[in-house]
Amino acid sequence: MIHLQTINLKPSAKKQSGFPFTLPLVQNFGELELRSPVTFFVGENGSGKSTLIESIAAAINLPTVGGEDIARDKSLNNARALGKQLKLGWQHKTHRGFFLRAEDFFNFAKRLQTMQAELQEMADEFENEYTGYALGLAKGAALGQRQALIERYGEDLDANSHGESFLKLFQSRFVPGGLYLLDEPEAPLSPQRQLALLSMMKEMVGEDAQFIIATHSPILMAYPEAQIFSFDSHPVSETAYDEVEHVSLTRQFLNSPNSFLRHL
Repeated sequence: MIHLQTINLKPSAKKQSGFPFTLPLVQNFGELELRSPVTFFVGENGSGKSTLIESIAAAINLPTVGGEDIARDKSLNNARALGKQLKLGWQHKTHRGFFLRAEDFFNFAKRLQTMQAELQEMADEFENEYTGYALGLAKGAALGQRQALIERYGEDLDANSHGESFLKLFQSRFVPGGLYLLDEPEAPLSPQRQLALLSMMKEMVGEDAQFIIATHSPILMAYPEAQIFSFDSHPVSETAYDEVEHVSLTRQFLNSPNSFLRHL
């Protein structure tokens, strides 16, 4: 299902001063119409693709994974400012889903470890405070919460590779009918695990999920019938997979690496 159908700016956006309103992306913005449940934002760093995906997340106030809430995260101040100037058109507004930046995942793993350790310490302290039935209730509640975290995310995300942990996070948090905004999710993923993510996405699209992803990965961009918007020119324009610079450059390199490496 395509929950979010259009992305546009209010007329007042181009009258704002300072970053991010000075970006060519903003000054030359044209409405984006989303016609696929999987949309990719592609382009060089600094082109504005991450800024826009963050702003959409801020406008919707999507839950975050790993970082602070969007409303309180200081690193998203600019995104919140631009988010207030967005006009979003919905077919079916959903409150399910989340926003994830790859760098926030590592904070998430540390936070889970801390929560599990704190719940275990709490259960141990109850041994000194309660006895009998009261001890069973108090300790059972703390250990029950700890076990619930383990069952959902695993005993120790850091015990796995970053790629394995990342996929476990997606497996535990993807739900039907969700809207998922992902900023460079390929960062901790090997090519094989990027294919695994594509498989998860396909399964969730079959359950009415929608994905908007900022990426450099030719593997992820290859999702069947995905819509690709290039941020390398303004206004942002839709482009074909084979015309994406990252795709053509990667293909040229793999076909003839020596022709590139001899110039190093």
